[in-house]
Amino acid sequence: MSALSVLIDDRLARLPRSLALQWPGGSAGGPAADVRLKLGGRRALAWLARGEVGQLAAAYASGEIDIEGSMHDLMAVAGALVGDPVKRGERLAWLRWLQQWRSAWLHHRQRDARQVRFHYDVSDDFFALWLDPLRVYSCAYYAEPAMSLAQAQQAKLDHVCRKLALSHGQRFLDIGAGWGGLLLWAAEHYGVRASGITLSANQHAHVNRLIDEKGLRGRVDMRLVDYRELPRAGAFDRIASIGMFEHVGSARLSEYFTRLAGLVAPGGLVLNHGITACGLRNDRLGAGMGEFIEDHIFPGGELVHVSRVSESLARGGLELLDAENLRPHYARTLWAWSDALEERIDEARALTSEATLRAYRLYLAGSAMCFERGWLALYQLLASRPDGAVGAGPLPGAQSAYPFNRGYMYGVAPTADDGRGLPPGEPLRWH
Repeated sequence: MSALSVLIDDRLARLPRSLALQWPGGSAGGPAADVRLKLGGRRALAWLARGEVGQLAAAYASGEIDIEGSMHDLMAVAGALVGDPVKRGERLAWLRWLQQWRSAWLHHRQRDARQVRFHYDVSDDFFALWLDPLRVYSCAYYAEPAMSLAQAQQAKLDHVCRKLALSHGQRFLDIGAGWGGLLLWAAEHYGVRASGITLSANQHAHVNRLIDEKGLRGRVDMRLVDYRELPRAGAFDRIASIGMFEHVGSARLSEYFTRLAGLVAPGGLVLNHGITACGLRNDRLGAGMGEFIEDHIFPGGELVHVSRVSESLARGGLELLDAENLRPHYARTLWAWSDALEERIDEARALTSEATLRAYRLYLAGSAMCFERGWLALYQLLASRPDGAVGAGPLPGAQSAYPFNRGYMYGVAPTADDGRGLPPGEPLRWH
């Protein structure tokens, strides 16, 4: 028996779910295993022995291997095989410097547009299969444990609007507005004048159709434009950046937040919502996981620790006011997406290529596992552009619109006439 065979047998014996392997000329594990991998050759055995789950994922996407079993059982196996991908993804200082140089070189307008369209323009109908009815493609907020995905996404939209203290007539900008969930929610429920931007042609067309269908033309607009092309004139009272800054590039974060600080009026608020790394010395997960995401899902995506995001906010001229980690919420969101895709997999197969479908199956379930295990995090960072006013107004010394406590984010509905049709003081209900 070879050393590799001994190692494989030892690996199989210590897994939390039973795993059977089959390859040309050999096999391991029993017929009633929870998960079965059909390998195209023996080289996949070496990836398995080393816990190189990213290589195995790429081989599955290309059709070199096949998988039988539920995504939940598969991820239990993958999590045990990979060990600690945060530590495995750590880089020496000179490699991190090299990555910064590469990041600055990679992220220019034309390349960023191509990379965004690679992901978001796969197929609107494909995404609609497993997203909620509003197509909110970011972490939901399970304010109550019994919420459905659709209810939790509405709760998230309202959570963002409350944090930004949106009110009637304010000028609101949504950077990376996706399929328009937040943009339209803010206009319909808070009475703001809303502007959204995207680099996805599909999303741009979809949101403009919704604007016309809802009769919101003149109050809401959606533009196909890069954030770097927007004027810097304090044109907005509030800005949301939801799931956007991961595409900016680590080397350009300070530049990004400088741009946002120029776009928001003095005293205005900015909310940045996005995925962050859980390690201080890595920009991606190890074991080939980061490379799989780069090649098959989010080309050009980069992750940094929340401390780095906070520093970049400060360098950009914004003051950090509030930080909330929604990591457990994103694990639950991703499992909801994964389960929905699995339930409609035959329909999905008719809407996109087999390679894309296979990649998304592993991406959604694998990401859920990563957030469950604390390998990735999701932070909402609320910041302001200080206005310099000291000793005047109802909140002396505040220098921004941020209240002195978090009470305004929770509790009863706003008492202002915001177009919701809710009696003043009536609590929001999600059921």
